[in-house]
Amino acid sequence: MGFNTDLLHAGKIKDSKGATLPPIYQSSAFEQETSEDLAGIFGGRKMGFCYTRVANPTVSAFEERINKLEGGLASVACASGMAAISMALLNILQAGDEIISSASLYGGSIDLFRDIEAFGIKTIYVKNNDWDEIEKSFTEKTKVVFAETIGNPCLDVTDIDKLAEIAHSHGVPLVLDNTTATPYLVKAIEHGADIVVNSSSKYINGSSNSISGILTDSGNFKWTKDRYPVLGEYLKFGKFAFVSKLRNGLYRNVGVCLSPLNAYLNIIGLETLGLRMDRQSDNAYRLAKWFEENYKDIKVNYPGLESSDWHDVAKRVLKNGFGGILTIRVGSKERAFEIMNKLQIPYILSNIGDTKTLVVHPSSTISLHSTEKELEDSGVYDDLIRISVGIEDIDDLIADFKQAIN
Repeated sequence: MGFNTDLLHAGKIKDSKGATLPPIYQSSAFEQETSEDLAGIFGGRKMGFCYTRVANPTVSAFEERINKLEGGLASVACASGMAAISMALLNILQAGDEIISSASLYGGSIDLFRDIEAFGIKTIYVKNNDWDEIEKSFTEKTKVVFAETIGNPCLDVTDIDKLAEIAHSHGVPLVLDNTTATPYLVKAIEHGADIVVNSSSKYINGSSNSISGILTDSGNFKWTKDRYPVLGEYLKFGKFAFVSKLRNGLYRNVGVCLSPLNAYLNIIGLETLGLRMDRQSDNAYRLAKWFEENYKDIKVNYPGLESSDWHDVAKRVLKNGFGGILTIRVGSKERAFEIMNKLQIPYILSNIGDTKTLVVHPSSTISLHSTEKELEDSGVYDDLIRISVGIEDIDDLIADFKQAIN
């Protein structure tokens, strides 16, 4: 089936009442017919649901749909995008291990990597797509390569195929945050990514009504006991080693489960993902082009523009558009605030992927805790405004930005 058909029909639960959406199983625990049945589910010898912290039918329906869209082996839904990143990394890392990461990360991810330093896990930051620097950063301690498909808010585009090739040549997996692109713009697993993470609070949900995250394991990476001793006994499950350990370890024990209601709201939002991404990508391109053609004192950044440093990579990697985010630099923090405050249509808030246009000043919000070097590497400047473009009529958006700037 095509992408939009999959959005509507993949991962369906057959409902005895004829419901076209999966029911919300808002239950903490699930009764079994016999004690033996419950013991079998707890012991992994029997299929079924016992406790929502471990698994839930509504959440499973959401996981199945995302897994189908990403083309993975299995997906695991979490309470937030940051929880999904944490699970993807901590499931395979231990004290003394190192991460090689693109430097142009979302501020929250940088904060997370700083936090896990206390557990002996070090992150080496490199410029995205700088292959010489990336090669030089590998050591015997390197256990994972991490990047964002489209950097937020840097908007640099990762050459996934090349980065995956380098990671695999050193025997480590590529974990890719695909939040800003979504599987509609790129199916990262087809390009070599081993584990794909989405903050499903964003474009997947589409309406800013649920915090959630989801990771998808391709099942393609060949885990070894020597390199990844923490997988230990789970290697006997072959392709399912990563997910088996996660389900029976950190995910269950830390308690990062997604609520059934939020999973249900994500399923509803997911149905229009393709339509929304088409509109948002088109709107973002037209707004970026308008800035570029009409304001010489404003520096616009959007990978769909030929003036973008990442336009060539974006054309090769991304399908169906260049995403719904652009940034503008307006000369000073004061002017940035003034323009944002004069806008009538966009909301001033720190999210992306909503049907409505959103604006934020990254250096004072999402990147507030970053160092000067981290800000520079992430493309965050004091005069920068990030614009997450919605599905409004583009003429209205242009008119609003015009009046605000004037």
